[in-house]
Amino acid sequence: MSANLLYLSADAVRRALPMREAIEAMRDAFAQLARGEVALPLRLRLDAPSDRGAALVMPSHSTSEKLFSLKMVSVFHDNPQRGLPTIQSVVILTDGSTGTHLAILEGASLTAIRTGAASGLATDLLARPDAAAAAIFGAGVQARTQLEALCAVRPIRRARVHDIEPALAERFAAEMTERLGIPVEPAATPAKNLEDADAVCTATPSCTPLFADSEVPPGAHINAVGAYRPDMVEVPAATVCRARVVVDHRASALEEAGDLIAPLRSGLIGEGHISAELGEIVLGRKTGRRAADEITLFKSVGVAIQDLCAAARALASARQLGLGTPIHS
Repeated sequence: MSANLLYLSADAVRRALPMREAIEAMRDAFAQLARGEVALPLRLRLDAPSDRGAALVMPSHSTSEKLFSLKMVSVFHDNPQRGLPTIQSVVILTDGSTGTHLAILEGASLTAIRTGAASGLATDLLARPDAAAAAIFGAGVQARTQLEALCAVRPIRRARVHDIEPALAERFAAEMTERLGIPVEPAATPAKNLEDADAVCTATPSCTPLFADSEVPPGAHINAVGAYRPDMVEVPAATVCRARVVVDHRASALEEAGDLIAPLRSGLIGEGHISAELGEIVLGRKTGRRAADEITLFKSVGVAIQDLCAAARALASARQLGLGTPIHS
């Protein structure tokens, strides 16, 4: 094992990768993906059905950065009752020229930051420039970085949050009001949450739509990041059908994104309804928002090149800041 191997804890990851830096890392990640510079196998999923959990294995290789990454993430929905986090993860970053392992990063914090940053990038490319009101569905770790990312790219002046557990929404609202310096209020109903919303983020494990299509305001941009299995759904099929749909990665979305798979299987849309990958818009090959009243939907299932680019950016910053713990053989 190399003496140069560095371990970055959750705190070190957060300090080394502020949101604006993470958004730029995602811009690089999706540009590389669109240029064909990435080897990106579909994620391997191993279920533990008796314990309501799963393990996901996500490898990637960047030819332009000459790096490998490997993420092992576990998702166990009963963990909060056990006093444990729902999502636990590690990311390994490896030199693509020599095979030398460079870093092991606490992956849950990295995942939350890079997932939020991808939504921030999508919002920057697809939301109206004057978007000022945010609606968040879900009140967990992912929801926090979603709102943080919105505030990094748009002049968000107020936000609401809705969760099936009102106490969690109350806690989220108080914490994020203090952290971001804007009023964040819990919403009693999905309809109230969406009232006058310009930018919407869904970050839940729901298997049924979180709101009604009729409740979506004209011109809203939606980042749907919670549903990562074919049986999970956050966005109504009617909304998907009338929205301009952009995905992180077509092959992954068609395999895993229940929000899209359900209307595809029902014959409500075809695969051509996916108008672009995010990287195509980054590179200028496809356009962003086309009209002020257009509904735009960024459907993300998460892809491993995001972890690679986020980890590489965090490692470079950590070395400059003197963060991390060396691991010796």
